[in-house]
Amino acid sequence: MNAEVISIGDELTSGQRLDTNSQWLSQRLGELGVKVVYHTTVADDLDANLRVFRQAVERADIVVATGGLGPTADDLTRDALAAMTRSELVLDQASLEHIRGLFARFQRDMPERNKLQAMFPRGSQPIPNRNGTAPGIAIQIARPSGAGCRLFALPGVPSEMREMFEESVGPAIAGASGQASVIRHFRLKCFGVGESHLEQMLPDLIRRGREPAVGITVHAATITLRITAAGATPADCMTAMQPTISTIREALGAIVFGEEDDELEHAVLRLLAERGETVATIEVGTTGLLAHWFAEAAASDSPFQGGIVAPAGASARELAAAAELNTPDTARAMAAECRRRFGTHYGLAIGGFPSFDPPSDPAPFHFALATADDITVKTSTLAGHPSIWKPRAAKQALNLLRLTLLHSGTVE
Repeated sequence: MNAEVISIGDELTSGQRLDTNSQWLSQRLGELGVKVVYHTTVADDLDANLRVFRQAVERADIVVATGGLGPTADDLTRDALAAMTRSELVLDQASLEHIRGLFARFQRDMPERNKLQAMFPRGSQPIPNRNGTAPGIAIQIARPSGAGCRLFALPGVPSEMREMFEESVGPAIAGASGQASVIRHFRLKCFGVGESHLEQMLPDLIRRGREPAVGITVHAATITLRITAAGATPADCMTAMQPTISTIREALGAIVFGEEDDELEHAVLRLLAERGETVATIEVGTTGLLAHWFAEAAASDSPFQGGIVAPAGASARELAAAAELNTPDTARAMAAECRRRFGTHYGLAIGGFPSFDPPSDPAPFHFALATADDITVKTSTLAGHPSIWKPRAAKQALNLLRLTLLHSGTVE
């Protein structure tokens, strides 16, 4: 079965509010073995709603909509569904009594307008809403192909929508599937090569129609490989994914640094903790991003001992004992000074960024790692969109430390 998720509301189409309902519903539907193939967002407009619903029931086996079930003039979901099914709205007495009971509980008179929330297209069924005045609507839509579409309309309030899905909609979908099936995803996190290069290293994995499927996404210079499998149980899905996971790890080696919600700082802190070692940072160009990430990920007994944020000015030049902040020698001096000041096993430094607005060519910057025995200095370039410069630079420094930890013996 495939599905479409519809989100309704001017506040969504105008950008005033982020649509988190679609994300949550897609995750839950996937867990039930239903593949979501469409997301649609539509404003509070009756004609637009009608067109969206008609299109959805033609191309999806299951449609789940959120929003438009309130009592005000711009809540049009019930009207659109009635128009689509060519049916009248009829009063459901049990739903009306529930709504009245909610108002009575809070010692308030029910406005006459709220009676609309107990009106349903003839032939549909109410979906109970224990904690709100907007019952949902469940309706079976016949199609010429013979296979009908099941449509569920839920309120847009996330807490009410989620409870109603878990209690009513999810079980109904699971019971209609005819067989137990779930979809699960597993993510491997990678850093160190570009997206196209990584894809070349996995020539037969990232292709359409493969089972399990492997997708690739990039965010802030981190590459995520998402493996997806369907099975009777979550354990069956994991069993089906395991050979692909092993193949990826063997092909990419140290490029894979973690899984699921891991970030590079988590991987580095784990390695340091395993070795009983510590790190401190000093940053100019990245303005404290390394220290922030480490501090956010760190436990109370963290290997991260602290960081120095030195904006490009006199204090940074004093720390590096240098007039120019964007040189390899400056990065080297900063790493050594950082390690000395904090008394850590490692000092990780990112030097200044070059001055440009914007650069005509990729501009170099330098970062360094100091250990008890050596100082490694690396040079990279600030390329691509400026929004990615700081996170990419910080991750390159983190990756230098990670690879050092993976390939070196214990530092005394």
